[in-house]
Amino acid sequence: MSKLNDFITEAGVFYLATEDGKQPKVRPLGAHLEEGGKLYFTVGNHKDVYKQMVANPLVEIVAYKDRQWIRYTGRAVFDEEPLYVEKILTLLPHLRKVYNEDTGNKMVIFHLEEAQAFLYDMAGNSERIL
Repeated sequence: MSKLNDFITEAGVFYLATEDGKQPKVRPLGAHLEEGGKLYFTVGNHKDVYKQMVANPLVEIVAYKDRQWIRYTGRAVFDEEPLYVEKILTLLPHLRKVYNEDTGNKMVIFHLEEAQAFLYDMAGNSERIL
């Protein structure tokens, strides 16, 4: 899990793919947290991405750097632990402007279960890292 976390951290931006009906949807994200052997990610409960993940929790996360990329796939499981929200808000305090009582927006934390991760390079090589 550390190799996956390090790669995503160094990439800075990663992409989350969901499904909206029969149409795939991909968006850039940046917030994540490694805790207790799991990687946690966040979306807003007011966004379409959250609704898409509730309807179909199978997602894919991709990060790219230095002519390599990681493809991390699995089933999104939402976590109710407020500690994770607070840790992410401490790491990225600018998100407090979006997620607070005044806006009514709630940050939702998730991790992937039944997951696997592969590292790929431009030469066509791949390595399973999870």
